Amino acid sequence: MAELELRKFLIPEMIFGRGAHTLVGQYARRFEMTRALLVSDAGVMEAGWTEGVRSRLADSGISALIFADLTSNPKDHEVTAGVTRYMEGGCDGIVAVGGGSPMDCAKGIGIVCSNGGDILDYIGVDKVPMPMPPLICVPTTAGSAADISQFAVISDHVRMKKEAIISKSVVPDLSLIDPALTETMGRELTAWTAMDALIHAVESYVSNASSPFTDLLALNAVRLVAGHMIPSVQHPTPESRDGMMLASTEAGMAFSNASLGAVHAMAHSLGALLDNPHGESSSVLLEKVIAYNYPAIPRRYRDIALALGIDSPGDPLGALLEWIHTLRRATGLGGSLRDLGLQRSEMRRLAEEAIDDPCMVTNPRRPTVEEIEAIYDAAF
Repeated sequence: MAELELRKFLIPEMIFGRGAHTLVGQYARRFEMTRALLVSDAGVMEAGWTEGVRSRLADSGISALIFADLTSNPKDHEVTAGVTRYMEGGCDGIVAVGGGSPMDCAKGIGIVCSNGGDILDYIGVDKVPMPMPPLICVPTTAGSAADISQFAVISDHVRMKKEAIISKSVVPDLSLIDPALTETMGRELTAWTAMDALIHAVESYVSNASSPFTDLLALNAVRLVAGHMIPSVQHPTPESRDGMMLASTEAGMAFSNASLGAVHAMAHSLGALLDNPHGESSSVLLEKVIAYNYPAIPRRYRDIALALGIDSPGDPLGALLEWIHTLRRATGLGGSLRDLGLQRSEMRRLAEEAIDDPCMVTNPRRPTVEEIEAIYDAAF
């Protein structure tokens, strides 16, 4: 057996299963919370999950101050507003209920509450010296895995650029992963978040920082997506919802430790400009990035194809791309960058931003700005 490189593997405490979210009060009490900042958003509040968590906290004697003044792709000024709410409210812990946006915003709030300054001061890798206040995440989508990852993505609203903060200091203390909470997602949100889970698994498996631990999780997440994504979008059942939540969690454990690649680097730039759902941006780019990366690491993409149930030794790349194309069409994700509203004149700027994204460092093939621009153009 070849000598293995040193690799770190870090995940939070997790409780997975139906009913997990009902434990939020007793765990918040263990963290000695007395007044929690409850970070959520309008959609999750409308679905009733925010109030349900607030009620569970109250049953355990913990008051909650709700902060839901945030948008998709959370902005730096929204983090600042949340910090003010936390400080003025005398909070001593944070509970995030929602998808990637509330959880990333909650992480940003926690970073600044403990370290001061502005959230944009902490962009990059290992730039957060002090741990956050206690953070419990209750995810309501199956895709972002922000509830278990070392990543927080915050948009700089002035530069219209998404910035990644990567640090063990932003790993939540606890994730209560309850697939029942995903049952209020509509068809589009289910598709966007499921595609995000698939791309997390694919990019972590081909990452140049992968390890035997992340490989195991990534490939099983791919298998789960293959079995559950289309049913969860077209005719959702408890079984398909459970399967996609498990896929999201396993893919999250993989990418949090192996990082990601060009799809995410390019989608970060695109999403900051268009302010559209992350899974939608990523979906449009996936096939083109795989076609670009394939020559550098063909065996790994063949492994992914086999995990998806594709056995085409004559043209493995073509078969993989066709499978993804069919998946996108079956789940309503068949658009192009033109359909999303991108202008060709904006591609150069996006490429220049994407090449400096931390996710590009672990892409299996190191592109030039011109090559990134060509990938955007191919997806147009």
